[in-house]
Amino acid sequence: MKAKIGDVANLAKVSRTTVSRVLNNRGYISNRTREKVQKAMNDLNYFPNDVARSLFNKRSNLIGIILPTTSNPFFGELTFHLENICDSRGYKVLLCNSLNQIDKEEKYLEMLLRNQVDGIIVGTHNRGILDYHKQNLAIVAIDRYLSETVPIVSSDNYKGGTIAVDLLISEGCEHVVLIDGVGELETPARLRRKAYIDVMLKNGKKPIIYEIPEMFNRQSQQDVISTIFQEYPEVDGVFATNDLVAASFITEAKKQGKEVPGEIKVVGYDGTETAQTLFPGLTTIQQPINLIAKKAIDVLCKQMDGEFNNLQLETRLPIKLLRGTTT
Repeated sequence: MKAKIGDVANLAKVSRTTVSRVLNNRGYISNRTREKVQKAMNDLNYFPNDVARSLFNKRSNLIGIILPTTSNPFFGELTFHLENICDSRGYKVLLCNSLNQIDKEEKYLEMLLRNQVDGIIVGTHNRGILDYHKQNLAIVAIDRYLSETVPIVSSDNYKGGTIAVDLLISEGCEHVVLIDGVGELETPARLRRKAYIDVMLKNGKKPIIYEIPEMFNRQSQQDVISTIFQEYPEVDGVFATNDLVAASFITEAKKQGKEVPGEIKVVGYDGTETAQTLFPGLTTIQQPINLIAKKAIDVLCKQMDGEFNNLQLETRLPIKLLRGTTT
């Protein structure tokens, strides 16, 4: 039979209240008493009821995270840092992969609210699926605009895009193509596209943009890349707004008999450890993923402590150019 708090109290020869105070770290408890209670819990293989403790403390110590897919290296690395930081601060994580599907996001949000999470970190695209402000819920968005009241953390996407395109043009590229996701999505990452257009026009060059309908679908990526070679064979420079697309383009370019960087130069975006391991020569714009995770949790913790006013609504963190052999 599963041990109960009364069993721990009897074995430790203390009151149930004392056991409860040890579990919730409330009030003064001598080291000797604390050790007796801990030994009794170990001997009985007793584990405290987190649900009951959350009712007592009025906190669940749970943080919900909704991301498109952790199979993508950026979101996978982001999840790693978020989980580690949450654990160091005493929080457990409920992780949801939405695949950018609005019905899944709605179900996940409902599930997280039912589980009384203390806060939510969101990296999905869809807006308006919950009136966060009225819920008075601690919530932070990563690289996504959710509402005018939800704080957002991202890298300096415009500067990153500017550095990428400036580099390609400085290397002599005349026909630079941007490969991006669908343009109707309103995100800070869209500033990479704006930077591309601005730099191209500033240098008297025509912007050429190809959109991938399903950014995380490999076949969708390959279809668009094949179309580029068919419709725009003079391409000699590519800025891909994530590293996986950049790598896919390089693979197809080699199949087409094109030399990289001899005939086509390529710059990606993200600079994850996974991308650096699999494609060590890729020139890319590196996002400070660890800092993004830390800043998002810092802002979330302030909200969870009741600080909803005077929060910085948008934070842009510095990026870095990782120069490889593809430019």
